[in-house]
Order: sequence, then C-alpha cells, then structure tokens
Amino acid sequence: MIYRPLTATPFKYNPTYNETEPCRMLQSYVRCFWGGEYDCPDTETDGYSEIVIPDTCVDIIYRIDDAGNIITSDFMGINDRSFCAQGNEKSGHRISVFAIRFYAWGAYAFSEDSFIGTVNGRYDVRERFGWLDRELRSRLSELGNLADWIRLAETLLLKKLETARENVIVDKVMQDILRYRGGLGISQLSKENLISSRQMERLFHEYIGMTPKKLSNLVRYQCLWRDIVYESHFNMMDAVQRYGYTDASHLIREFERYHSMNIRSALEMALR
Repeated sequence: MIYRPLTATPFKYNPTYNETEPCRMLQSYVRCFWGGEYDCPDTETDGYSEIVIPDTCVDIIYRIDDAGNIITSDFMGINDRSFCAQGNEKSGHRISVFAIRFYAWGAYAFSEDSFIGTVNGRYDVRERFGWLDRELRSRLSELGNLADWIRLAETLLLKKLETARENVIVDKVMQDILRYRGGLGISQLSKENLISSRQMERLFHEYIGMTPKKLSNLVRYQCLWRDIVYESHFNMMDAVQRYGYTDASHLIREFERYHSMNIRSALEMALR
C-alpha cells in the first residue's frame, strides 16, 4: 500500500502553508516539503492557533525573517498526541518558513544521532542533523524562496543517500506495519521478522524514538483518518472490521485520544 498520512487540515493550501512532494528517490523517506510566509506584528497579539495531530512524521523547520536571519531552526520529534501550535512572535518582520517533513522511520537515514527520548520533543536541528544544517543555514537567506530551498534540500538529501544510515530489521518491520495498516500485534511482528520483541523495541527506540506497538497504533489511526476524510459514505462498522478494533466504542475512543475531538468535529474542521 502507499501510505500517506494526513494533517488535521489536509486540504489547507494558502500563502502561509503549502506542501510539495519530494522527487521519486526520496519518497520513501520524505513525506513532503512545506513552507509559507506570514507577517509578524511588533506588538502583542493573540496570534494563531491550530491543531497538530500525530501524523507519524518528524519535521525540520526553519523560520527566516525578511532580513535573511534564521530566527529558529527546530527538529520536531514524532508525536503520540495532538497539540495546539501557537504563533505569537513579536518581530515586526515578515517570516518565511521552510520545512522538511520526514516519515519518522525515514529520518534516521540522514541523522547523526539516536532518536531515543524524542517523542513529543523539540530540539535544535544541529543536535541530530548538523551536516544538513551547515549546508542549509548559509544558503537559505541567499536563495530566498521556497522552490529554491526545496531544490537545494533535495540535492543535499540525495547526495547523503550514498552514505545514509540503514537498519534492515527496522526497515522490514516497518514494511510489515504499513502493509497490515498497523494491524499486526507485537508477537506477530516479532515472529514475522525472526527477532525478539525486546530487541525490536530497542531498535525502534534508537532509530525512530517510539515503540513498534505505539507506532502501529498511530499508523492504524492515520489509515482510519484517511478513510474518514476521503470516503463519501464512511461506515464505522466496516472500519472496525478492516482495522481490527474490538468494536465501535474502541475505534471512537482511540480516534478521540489521538485527535482530541470526535469524528464529526474532526471532519468538519478538515473540510472547512
């Protein structure tokens, strides 16, 4: 299957946010490049607030002011819960954003350090992607637009693939998680891949930052969310059977736990 996780507002496209798919060779690693622009007042305002749901991805995000200065450079670890992103900077500048959204299991190929303890975390890009930051930081202000930033990032990532980190076991387990849409239990994943559950958890903490069980649940939730958004007549009982939920109550509880709202409200927000 082609796995493409969604945000809480998958149809959002405006000057402040738009997505671009990566080239074919990076599609196993990068979900998308994204960015936009917004004006940042020099006085205190309420700013903006938007929900961010667990999308099984991690992000490298640069914010650059109109003078070419990088204001922030963050690495956002994989999330296992929703949160509200707040924007209330007081710079008096126009801010440009450039970001790389990796699949959580694809980012380690380009990293220089472990992802242990990064769930729901925010870190300086240089802690794990120093090589990439050194190449990007000096060029972002020179190039000055999203299309050029994407071309530069793609060139750097493609070159890094030649010496990228890899772990055959993690890759194989992830293929099974995606193939079965998060429906295989840990004992089944362990048996399929001839590895103990303890060793599998250790590897997932190292290379992804999250246990295979929790990541499987998030993949299942994202597959369910895609069905809710795109099926014109979503049938909950069909989804219960398709994804191996115990019953409708189990499906509803898990969806609300990850999305922080009920299905109807989530769909209304997505289509708004």
